[in-house]
Amino acid sequence: MAPEVLWYIIPREGAYPWEPAGRRSTDLGYLTRLAGAVEHLGYSGALLATDLYDVWPLGSALSAATSTRFKPLLAVHPGLISPTLLAKMALSFDQLFGGRLRFNVVNGSTKSLQEYGLHVEHDERYELSAEYWSIVKRLTSGEVFDHRGRFYDLKNAGASFRELKPVQEPHIPLWFGGSSAPGIEMAAQHVDVFLTWGEPPHLLKEKLEQVRARAAAHGRTLRIGLRLHLIVRDTEDEAWAAADRLLDVTSEATYARQLGDRAGEDGVGWQRQFRQHGGRVPARARELETHPNLWPGMSLFRPGPGTAVVGSTAQVIERLKEYEELGVDTFILSGNPLLEEAHRVAETVLPALGLGR
Repeated sequence: MAPEVLWYIIPREGAYPWEPAGRRSTDLGYLTRLAGAVEHLGYSGALLATDLYDVWPLGSALSAATSTRFKPLLAVHPGLISPTLLAKMALSFDQLFGGRLRFNVVNGSTKSLQEYGLHVEHDERYELSAEYWSIVKRLTSGEVFDHRGRFYDLKNAGASFRELKPVQEPHIPLWFGGSSAPGIEMAAQHVDVFLTWGEPPHLLKEKLEQVRARAAAHGRTLRIGLRLHLIVRDTEDEAWAAADRLLDVTSEATYARQLGDRAGEDGVGWQRQFRQHGGRVPARARELETHPNLWPGMSLFRPGPGTAVVGSTAQVIERLKEYEELGVDTFILSGNPLLEEAHRVAETVLPALGLGR
């Protein structure tokens, strides 16, 4: 079977949007155009990540402008709002837009969540997440119930919106990525799609074996998704030249901010990614190549997933198929600028994966 492939939509758009000179002006019209292109080109939807706009109004606006083929994957931090309120919002969204919603569970970092008044350390975040999403799953499957746990004490939860019948069964799907032992355990018990950032295949294989083993211990199986940035060109040399340009146009202030601000990062996924470059800014991009065509250099510029596949069309396809052989059945892809690269990838890469319009 062909894998499922999603694209990426955020308002921070452009050739190198982490710098003012590389940023493109966006508004609702532009983002609607981008969502329409994603839908038309054959992607199954897009990840709407936490960025300048909250994902709920953005996801609602883009869903209203597209058909049922476009399924938004909304990034949500557990604990920032009541799980009962989130479930009502989700069921409303699913009713209004025909059963398209999917949750990307983002556990965040201890430091980032403090801005919202949530003070939980690394392992405690996963305990909160497990309880939170177990409640949301029950509510979005149509249950009405009482709950008393470590973090939540609910009475007659779901009663006020019991007439909002779920469109998706058994519940709104949960997608989630975590590399620590608590994160993997939470995924094994609660999520539907386990997401991971790009890593050399031998390292990813080890992690996925752990995930599958823990899921099997709970009598469950998970789909596997991979988040990757692509720098795909007609030739390998052109692709690496494009990566070199990103190094050249990035300011010292951006490097200092991105590497310095994350020095105390407690996310294991970030730590695994950081070890691939060690905070070193190379003279040439290819100095950081960790596996054929695999480049962790995007994390020098931007937060979040920082691994790119850099190469010719044939090489990029070969790398994606290599990940498929490990059991990856879902890809969340991106390239800059998002609009033009959505077209390039759809025209060159997707047909080889059995997809496209």
